[in-house]
Amino acid sequence: MAKYTRGTVTAFTPFDARADAEALRKAMKGMGTDEETVLTVLTTRNNAQRQEIASAFKTLFGRDLVDDLKSELTGKFETLMVSLMRPAYIFDAHALKHAIKGAGTNEKVLTEILASRTSAEVQNIKQVYQQEYEADLEDKITGETSGHFQRLLVVLLQANRDPDVGVDEALVEQDAQVLFRAGELKWGTDEEKFITILGTRSVSHLRRVFDKYMTISGFQIEETIDRETSGDLEKLLLAVVKCIRSVPAYFAETLYYSMKGAGTDDDTLIRVLVSRSEIDLLDIRREFRKNFAKSLYQMIQKDTSGDYRKALLLLCGGDDD
Repeated sequence: MAKYTRGTVTAFTPFDARADAEALRKAMKGMGTDEETVLTVLTTRNNAQRQEIASAFKTLFGRDLVDDLKSELTGKFETLMVSLMRPAYIFDAHALKHAIKGAGTNEKVLTEILASRTSAEVQNIKQVYQQEYEADLEDKITGETSGHFQRLLVVLLQANRDPDVGVDEALVEQDAQVLFRAGELKWGTDEEKFITILGTRSVSHLRRVFDKYMTISGFQIEETIDRETSGDLEKLLLAVVKCIRSVPAYFAETLYYSMKGAGTDDDTLIRVLVSRSEIDLLDIRREFRKNFAKSLYQMIQKDTSGDYRKALLLLCGGDDD
């Protein structure tokens, strides 16, 4: 796995799992809860350290830390703290399981995770899903989706994107022409061509294809996708294109729209901040500031409140203004 160093949350030093476990127990014992202690400890330790704290908590008190958090906290703040406690390796598999569980499928979560994760990460998600839930992720997803949206999800689940080794300009030209003919030049759209090329070519190859496509057609590939496709397929194709261009920019936009306008999509806000906090949240913050003329910190501050806001701002890790 790639070693990520652009997160806002790093290993806390000096770290003492027992002392943290004792502080958390004290914060939740008896009448009332000291939320400040809970949120400060959990947002300033990294995921591996939080697992050590949970283990020390059980050793010292015979209690399950996550169960205690669930019984002592409520609402969005509880959801955030429990998400922080989820072991990093299972985070994506758990999110996908819940996206395809029960009535209705959460296409937004399927799109976000499968468009943005590397091939190695997707392979890992599939293995973890099988181990933890004794079910095949692809079977589960195909059972809940249909049409070209399903086809592209299945392509992405194969995690067989070409490796990034050199770019063949002749193939770049060919792919750009194929996409042009499959979309703008065609009555109706040949979605399959978009699915195969966007789902299997390497990142550096596709970046060149997008440039070449612009030269040939006079359009950004996103404009064509917007015009030629619709619904869940359109959203997934656009997410794939955006992630090929820049994963941090994709997440900056995802965060922006989770808070823009009336109401907040707290599930998305929590999922993205927690899952990227140790990976590339610094890069996401930079893209956010560049593209939306305000800092992520300011937007969270304006859009949330209470202990939930305090914890999100600690995860965000600073203002960029």
